Amino acid sequence: MASEDYGEMSREDICEYLKEKGLGKWADKFKGKSVIKLRDLKNDGFMSGMGIHPPEDRQEILDSILKIWPSAPKVFNDPIHGHMELHPLLVNIIDTPQFQRLRYIKQLGAGYFVYPGASHNRFEHSIGVGYLAGELVKALKEKQPELNINDRDILCVQIAGLCHDLGHGPFSHLFDQMFIPKATRTAKMEDWKHEDASVDMFDHLVESNEDLKWRMKACGLNLSEDLDLDLDLVFIKEMIQPPAAQEESSPQWPYKGRPEEKSFLYDIVANKRSGIDVDKFDYFARDSYHLGIKNNFDHGRFIKFARVCEVGGQKQKHICTRDKEVNNLYDLFHTRYSLHRRAYQHNVVKIIEYMIAEAFLKADKYIQFEGSKEKKSTLSEATGDKEADTKLKGQQNPPCADKQSQIEGSKRRKLNLSTAIDDMEAYTKLTDCVFYQILNSTGTERDLIKAREILKEVVDRKHYRFLGEIKYEGIPTKDEISQFKKELAAALPFPQEGAPADGLTKEDFVVLPVTMDYGKKGKDPIDSMYFYNKNNPDQTFKIKREEVSKLLPVQFSETLFRVYSKKIDPKRLEAARGHFEKLKILKN
Repeated sequence: MASEDYGEMSREDICEYLKEKGLGKWADKFKGKSVIKLRDLKNDGFMSGMGIHPPEDRQEILDSILKIWPSAPKVFNDPIHGHMELHPLLVNIIDTPQFQRLRYIKQLGAGYFVYPGASHNRFEHSIGVGYLAGELVKALKEKQPELNINDRDILCVQIAGLCHDLGHGPFSHLFDQMFIPKATRTAKMEDWKHEDASVDMFDHLVESNEDLKWRMKACGLNLSEDLDLDLDLVFIKEMIQPPAAQEESSPQWPYKGRPEEKSFLYDIVANKRSGIDVDKFDYFARDSYHLGIKNNFDHGRFIKFARVCEVGGQKQKHICTRDKEVNNLYDLFHTRYSLHRRAYQHNVVKIIEYMIAEAFLKADKYIQFEGSKEKKSTLSEATGDKEADTKLKGQQNPPCADKQSQIEGSKRRKLNLSTAIDDMEAYTKLTDCVFYQILNSTGTERDLIKAREILKEVVDRKHYRFLGEIKYEGIPTKDEISQFKKELAAALPFPQEGAPADGLTKEDFVVLPVTMDYGKKGKDPIDSMYFYNKNNPDQTFKIKREEVSKLLPVQFSETLFRVYSKKIDPKRLEAARGHFEKLKILKN
């Protein structure tokens, strides 16, 4: 498709844009047109017919508009999906600093310290999700034109897929699952997840990149705040971070971006109902490829058989699949479990993540990033001159007025590792590179020195050693983990009077609870999926596990206590193993 075939702008938007760019004298000439396309502007007779006769004026208008008009699409060559053609607006978003930051955040966090092939980053994963989101929604539009999927819907879904991981911190899930909960100051921030930052970062991306909003309007997106209209930016953010209760039985429609008849669009990027979405399609395929682990799930086949149906007699419509695809879906969730067991939750990966998080906590207040500009309410506060505000009052053109305007907003906030999540300008600078920033730091503060030592142990492969694991029923609390460590230290291989001969205490052990499941905690994820039959494609139903095979799992979740020793010299490591084996005997 040629670049002039992309995009159009309403007369209101084109007039507003011309005024913003100092070309307001020509704005009234466009009021007679409801919609303006680029191919029209390139035609000399179009602007002449509106009364814009000087060629230099027509060229100035055209040059200004070309800066925001979408260009031709670009093709990305990807090892997973082959040649991916992306809409020009997606390319504009990819080219922003906020998106380019994802080049420096490993997709599998500390997994690269164990799997040499796991060098891929959030950058290529996000592009893959944006591409697959477009493929799925386009397939639905082609198969079911009655769904009234329009170009705006497709573009919004693609943008949500592209931007869904903007908020990941250093080493991906390590940051929001192991570091932030221990580093934050309030209970509210303990529940902070990378999706929160993804929404904040998306807002920052749109606001801080010149003309991006105009490019969005030129591509047909509606950025109006009128609640009676479809809100495209709201819709994108709802797909990135769905409301907390995305329940199919919810009595009220919880979304604002799209009406209930388009509820199926919320199943594409982050499907909280069934867990089957294009995010998983990409990372299963991409992670398996880089880890050297076979992926049994065929997402292309799922897209071929995907169909939107009304479910459970409700108005809501969801993406369903053919009944014969139920085994393919079990393969999907088994692949998820296998990746967690063999890679994401690998015993060495988890302890390296623990050690990196430990180093981040100790270095937190010493590693700082420059954030957004501070707003000073008074000249006195900014200059330290207590009488400055008094001097300023009553003067028509006070000499310090210029100084006031320079000072307001001139000073930038300084934020550390944990507080950077409150300021997206600072957070943009926060990537995996902070690992080496700490490792190569020269500060003499005690905690910073300790942080350097921990990271050096990681680099030198002197990480805490794995002793073994014990199955645990349920999800352990912090008190239960602490009690387990006490029992571990007290479990002497050869009990003696007084202090243990080996000198090991509970502080010498690390206990990490690890939960692995099929994506729906202890539930069978297929229970949340609806199917259709080729003879009656509009009638949906569920399939019970017993109807599929007797060889499928009965339990869908398990929790393990992983036990590690901080002491890695041969003598004390052997003693630590003795403690663990003794405790296993005591707990049967």
